[in-house]
Amino acid sequence: MLAKQPFARRIVIAFTLMTLVVSGTFSLGIVAVVHFIEEHLVTQELGHELDSVLNDVLVHGDAPRLDAVTRFFASNLPGYAIPEAFRGLADGFTELVRNEDAYYVYQREIDGAKYLLVEEQHEFEARENALFMVVLAGFVLSILGAWGLGWLMARKVMAPLSRLAQQVRHRDQLHPLAPPLALQYPDDEVGHVAAAFDSTLGQLRQSLERERLFTCDVSHELRTPLMVILGACELLEQTELPEKSRTQAQRIERAAQEMHELVQTFLMLARTRPEQTAFAGTASLSSVAQEQTERWAPLFLEKGLTFNVVSEGEDSGEYNHTLLGSVMSNLLRNALHYTDTGTVRLILENAGFRVEDTGMGIPLEQQERMFQPFVRGSDSRGEGLGLGLSLVKRICTHQGWSVGVAPCEPKGSCFQVRLKSDDV
Repeated sequence: MLAKQPFARRIVIAFTLMTLVVSGTFSLGIVAVVHFIEEHLVTQELGHELDSVLNDVLVHGDAPRLDAVTRFFASNLPGYAIPEAFRGLADGFTELVRNEDAYYVYQREIDGAKYLLVEEQHEFEARENALFMVVLAGFVLSILGAWGLGWLMARKVMAPLSRLAQQVRHRDQLHPLAPPLALQYPDDEVGHVAAAFDSTLGQLRQSLERERLFTCDVSHELRTPLMVILGACELLEQTELPEKSRTQAQRIERAAQEMHELVQTFLMLARTRPEQTAFAGTASLSSVAQEQTERWAPLFLEKGLTFNVVSEGEDSGEYNHTLLGSVMSNLLRNALHYTDTGTVRLILENAGFRVEDTGMGIPLEQQERMFQPFVRGSDSRGEGLGLGLSLVKRICTHQGWSVGVAPCEPKGSCFQVRLKSDDV
């Protein structure tokens, strides 16, 4: 359980436990030493005093010479009968506590007779209790002091680590010109961790830069053949073609246009960096919806599906035409692929839209995974790689939009896109 605690708390716990063991051992040692010295000294003192009393009483027949807090008892001498409270004790020293009374009792047996010296110890007991209270107070204060010292040390030790963690989490560290972290720290363990982060972040920057350049290069190189294909399709439209050939040419043109838009989307996402702001635009939600409707309505009709566009609210926002069109197009394509019968609806809202279908739906446990790359539905359609919804998620994250999926009743899926961030 201790390994799961935050590092700063573990430092405090370690300080406190160490002090608990050391201070506890020291306190118990003081108590043990006090008891040992008390018993040893009192035994010697009472032994010598009993020898003196026995010499006075048994040898000279005199009364014992004792102070006011010490009394003498004997089992065989009249007038010195042993009280009931002191009977049955073992020979030697005994510390006897009865209610609020405390006594030192020293007993010796000679020729079958028992002789006792009883000394009241109220004052010594009070001093002993005061000593124990001081020891207890010192023990408690040492624990509190260890906790406070551990807390201060934890803050001092964790300060450079916390600073390093904040620097690593900052997205500017992925910038190619970000300064090394290790130069800001001494050559100690924290400095070594910073150097390790520098190495890892350097490799990550190189990988991201290679990915960005690859995407830019591929997208740029694809634009030329795509423009050739689109130009050829325009020329074919101006010629007399059989109906079947014209249909195939239109499919080629539509596919080339979609690929051209995807290339544009990839180029825009590759050229921007995470710290840059979202792409602004001048396209309205209704205009993009109208454009996508003209493209996808014939395909829904060809598959025997009913396609409706519903407006549930006026939207006055302006968005990037390419990115919004790519998001809407991918969601409509997804609905086309996974809906065999029924209806697909594009519902326009204030600052957002929904795409609802009557397809097979998505199980609840798979809804979040559907936005991950290369994840496809259980009944995959077409030759896609499962990147459409991933691209939708990436665009929405980049633009500060949000996208989610929920089931439709009685069956189907509803993809909702909000074109304003939750903070607005």
